[in-house]
Amino acid sequence: MKPFVLSTDSASDMPKEFHEKYDIDCHSLFYTIDGETYGNDKQLDIKDFYARVRAGSIPTTTGTNPEDSYDKFVKRVENGQDIIHVAFSEVMSASYQNAVIAKNMVLEKYPDAKITVIDSKCGTVGQGLLVHKANQLRLAGKSYEEVVDWIEANKLHIGHQILVDDLNHLCRGGRISKSKAIIGSIVGFKPVINIDDSGHLINVTKIRGQKKGLNWLIDSVGNLQGSYADQNDTIFISHADALENAQYVGEGIKAKYGTKEILYSYFSPTIGAHVGPGTVAVAFMQETREKEN
Repeated sequence: MKPFVLSTDSASDMPKEFHEKYDIDCHSLFYTIDGETYGNDKQLDIKDFYARVRAGSIPTTTGTNPEDSYDKFVKRVENGQDIIHVAFSEVMSASYQNAVIAKNMVLEKYPDAKITVIDSKCGTVGQGLLVHKANQLRLAGKSYEEVVDWIEANKLHIGHQILVDDLNHLCRGGRISKSKAIIGSIVGFKPVINIDDSGHLINVTKIRGQKKGLNWLIDSVGNLQGSYADQNDTIFISHADALENAQYVGEGIKAKYGTKEILYSYFSPTIGAHVGPGTVAVAFMQETREKEN
């Protein structure tokens, strides 16, 4: 059986150590703040990034670069490896289409190359969790086709529960409408958003007070996991420079459900630019995704 590798993009918000340990390529999205553009090896310190946003800087973001993705794909193909690439939700970024463009460029040069580009319909650590699960299957000896089939069959069972401090960041980036931002930002309420079956961000509910919001995230695992409970031995939590709140949620999940492992990571700048400082998200396997309220 020909060896294959997984790859994804930086919207998955997975730590660098994860990519290095499992040899998973990460295709960089890009962001610009205070007139300077960052991506690939040029990165702003994550705490500096959020400090600038809190101080009023307004970052902008772009998707992956097809030429960068082409270079990464070609390197793997020339090394005799097939590729499964798990991309950020197509309706929220050009990254999926850019990966498809890169794939087609590779096939022009290497027509026998085997590359599958998957629209994850996920983002942040939900996308990361999907890659993690796929990697576990790869390590267990599953075939290329078995891993692709599992991803396609299970990607809509990845749940994202995202507690946001201020919806105006998402509105400014075009991820939600102005009317939704106004409704969701009633004084004293913390909006909860997630990703629906189409890969769009939607409003789920509003909770009065941060502590209640964090507890809502903890409860959401039990309320939504259903028959997928036995697959939630590992749960991912991302935060926008709010580690203490993320750890509160993680410890609460461990205590309530006996979860073996909680993986914490920062929202990368390209995601943090839209959700804003203070946001906390939980990703886990769940029965079905919610509809917009």
